[in-house]
Amino acid sequence: MARGDMLLIRLPDSDQREEKGTRPAIAVQTDIAISPMLMVIPVTSSLGAKRFPFTVKLEPSETNGLTLTSIAMVFQLRAIDPKRIVRKIGELEADYLGQIDAEIWRMLKPLDEPKLDS
Repeated sequence: MARGDMLLIRLPDSDQREEKGTRPAIAVQTDIAISPMLMVIPVTSSLGAKRFPFTVKLEPSETNGLTLTSIAMVFQLRAIDPKRIVRKIGELEADYLGQIDAEIWRMLKPLDEPKLDS
């Protein structure tokens, strides 16, 4: 799998708030990362998810393989076992991947950047 691949994955049942079931997800791990796990962002067609911070609205296309307008839930970034991948459904367009990168950075960056002494 490569960074930006749109995948159909199977997520296990969860207690409440975590996404579960078979759904699209975006592979966001760098291609050079050697890991037994894969970092993904789950995607939902429930447009109400846009009310949460750290989300990106995605329009369907032949390239990305989505069939409905969807929301990439960056705030649910997670590692999965590659065995959970059902199949690749497409590739996310570069402009959407850039928006997702910006949201990942916004979500994870420290509030106060430390100042480096010269």
